[in-house]
Amino acid sequence: LAERSAHYPAQLSGGEQQRVALARAFINRPKILFADEPTGNLDAETSQKVIEIMLELNRTAGTALVLVTHDPDVAQLTERTIRLRSGAMVDE
Repeated sequence: LAERSAHYPAQLSGGEQQRVALARAFINRPKILFADEPTGNLDAETSQKVIEIMLELNRTAGTALVLVTHDPDVAQLTERTIRLRSGAMVDE
C-alpha cells in the first residue's frame, strides 16, 4: 500500500481499504480483535489475502481473533470454530 499512501480512502479499492483497516486495528497490538465479516464485500482473491494477513498477525502478534463469517472456507482456516443459529451455539 506504500504506493497509495498519498490517496484518500475513497480513492482506494475495497481490498486496499480493508488492509488499511487491518493495519489500523493491529497498530497498537491489541490483545483481542473483533472482526465482523472482514471479507464480506471482497472478491475471492482479495478475501484470501485479507484472511492471510489477519492470521499472520494473529500468529506474530499473539492477538486473539474473534472472527464472524458466513464463509465456510474462511472458517476452516481458524483453530477453533463455534457455529451459531438464532443466537444460540449449535456446534463447536
